[in-house]
Amino acid sequence: MPSQPDSVRLNIGCGRSPTPDWINYDNSPSVWLARWPLSARILARLLSGLGLIDRHALGFVEFCRGHRIRHADAARRIPHESGSVDAIYASHMLEHLDRAEARAFLAECRRVLKPGGILRLVVPDLRSAAYRYLRLSNADGFLRHLQFDLDKPRGPVARLRRMLSGGRGHHWMYDRDSLVALVAAAGFVEVEPVEEGRTRIADPGGLDLNEREADSLCLEARRPLDREPRLTQT
Repeated sequence: MPSQPDSVRLNIGCGRSPTPDWINYDNSPSVWLARWPLSARILARLLSGLGLIDRHALGFVEFCRGHRIRHADAARRIPHESGSVDAIYASHMLEHLDRAEARAFLAECRRVLKPGGILRLVVPDLRSAAYRYLRLSNADGFLRHLQFDLDKPRGPVARLRRMLSGGRGHHWMYDRDSLVALVAAAGFVEVEPVEEGRTRIADPGGLDLNEREADSLCLEARRPLDREPRLTQT
């Protein structure tokens, strides 16, 4: 389906999965380095040689440059005017935020979405992970699977690397009810889990509606129309 000329759609926290014909954002320092081709390439290789960024991050610099990924810390500010965005998609991004950051991110989403605009979130499903633990009874494997940022950096190089790149692990996990409650509390309406492959976004364009569907929970919500009564989720 061809996109509408005035359709503004954001993929936030896109990583290596940017959406064609959408505006793609990520907060990795690699995106920032990709903005200055020559000086950033020299700086990135210097940081890599010092062990402050790994090969993955170095390769991501080139990936971001080639795919025009933009930098944004969406828990602070999404760089769009209020009420100017038709749809927002964030896949396996919300769990990397702590609770205060998650609330701030959702507030930004509500701010920039047009009345009636759609927010689509995909997160790891805590319920699915818990069932897996109960089946296998492997506590260490369960915690590794949750990917929490559990290990503190040790040594000056590791601490400096953390300062440059931040922690890449998870800071919270959600099941269906907790995610619905969080998004509803941010002022969205029609907050509902959706099956993979389906969406209420009128013009999804190249959006992958099945991205990371295994063990994931997908939810969509709508910014209320002006003067629309807000319904309390139960």
